[in-house]
Amino acid sequence: MKRLERTLTEIAISLVFVILAMVLFGVHEKKTEEKKPKEAKEEAVMRREADQEMRGVWVASVENLDYPAVPTASAEELRAQADAVLDGVDRMGFNAIFLQVRPCSDAFYPSEIYPFSRYLTGQQGLAPDSEFDPLAYWVEEAHKRGLELHAWINPYRIARDLAEWESLAEGSPARQHPDWVVQYQEGYYFNPALPEVRDLVIGGVTEIIENYQVDGIHLDDYFYPGADFNDGASYAAFGADFPDIGDWRRNNVNLLVQGLDTAIHEVKQDLEFGVSPAGIWASNTMHPEGSATTSSFSSYFSLYADSRTWVREGWVDYIAPQLYWEMGHATADFSALLEWWSGVVKEAEDKNVKLYVGLADYKTAEAGEDGNNPWYGGGQVERQMGACRENDAVGGTIHFRYGLIAGCPPIQQVLGQAYLKD
Repeated sequence: MKRLERTLTEIAISLVFVILAMVLFGVHEKKTEEKKPKEAKEEAVMRREADQEMRGVWVASVENLDYPAVPTASAEELRAQADAVLDGVDRMGFNAIFLQVRPCSDAFYPSEIYPFSRYLTGQQGLAPDSEFDPLAYWVEEAHKRGLELHAWINPYRIARDLAEWESLAEGSPARQHPDWVVQYQEGYYFNPALPEVRDLVIGGVTEIIENYQVDGIHLDDYFYPGADFNDGASYAAFGADFPDIGDWRRNNVNLLVQGLDTAIHEVKQDLEFGVSPAGIWASNTMHPEGSATTSSFSSYFSLYADSRTWVREGWVDYIAPQLYWEMGHATADFSALLEWWSGVVKEAEDKNVKLYVGLADYKTAEAGEDGNNPWYGGGQVERQMGACRENDAVGGTIHFRYGLIAGCPPIQQVLGQAYLKD
């Protein structure tokens, strides 16, 4: 009897150990499963956080400069082309992509406001097959690689020439509202003076940030296309408070930038909004507060974009002037422009606007084997990147543009030394 009791006791103890082992194993397994999402999140940390500087690159879609290289409705081909660019950006050490998603009042994503871009599928309004959403794919794949994805738009341009104008989709806002359109030389533009146009642009941006996890909204350097823009009737209707038509035009652009700033941050407080204006606000030969340059072309007078005011008012989170001239240039010296823009940001230090410098890597690609060209060999870009890093007002650089960089070994070497050895 005692032997039986001892046997039963041993069996009971064994069962307790088995059950305890199973529980412990299960808990361990559960903990292991719970760790997986955390590990995946750690792998997806944005590279820019570690770099502590903007290392951006523009990916242009207009004229199929970078993406897609050839328009197509094939979802498979659009994915493959996106992957090729994303892998190249990753390999070269960039941490942010500025993807042009609206080159001409169109869209690289399904929109209720703008038709699909002709540069995407070859015909404006034609969607990619299989309900493929290019912007959603770019955002997802960029983030997988730890890259930021900023949506780059052109606010006013509709068509670059008559052929593009005549091929607009019926759903184009320009087709629906021809009274909002002004022809200028060969191109067609929305009239910046109209409140309806501002609402259109702002609504299009809001649509993007409500539907996509983009890291920023980015405007390029195109505003009014020229001084002889045919907006006399609008000036008569809306410009009574502005004796000078130039001041009135600049105010129209200011209203758009300010409106975008408000709308964007009402939806997503931390989303980065910025503009990349032409690099010369104004030369001091034309404006007493301008840069130590002598160029007659400026964003202030030629494009009616008062980018300095945007910084002073804090309407942008960053400004990224395109300083596309070499050091020592006769009329637009890079060093003089860098000093001027640094001063603008420092003067408005309380607004906390970052300065990113747009660099002309493309000029090295275009220089080819011309040893007399100041951009030959990548040395100019290397020196400019060095000057930006030494300037405490500069938060990084953005490089124009991916396609030419990808085909230019000297620039890739410069980028590798700057980005991949840190």
